[in-house]
Amino acid sequence: MKSFYHFVLTYRGGSDEKGRFAEAVFNDPAFPKTATDFDELTAYIEMQAHEEMSTAVFDELWDLYATKYQI
Repeated sequence: MKSFYHFVLTYRGGSDEKGRFAEAVFNDPAFPKTATDFDELTAYIEMQAHEEMSTAVFDELWDLYATKYQI
């Protein structure tokens, strides 16, 4: 199973909110690149408060990730 980070990177280059989220994740050297745990990722995103890493977009991407990997 891919980490959430690697899943999100598939959205890079897009001009929508998912693409902007992916670009912000890519440019964040501290993002937990190997994480697959919802709680760990949520805590990180909430602590960052980066305008392009909104919790609403994260939730949408997490749902897609969880569906793809049957989490």
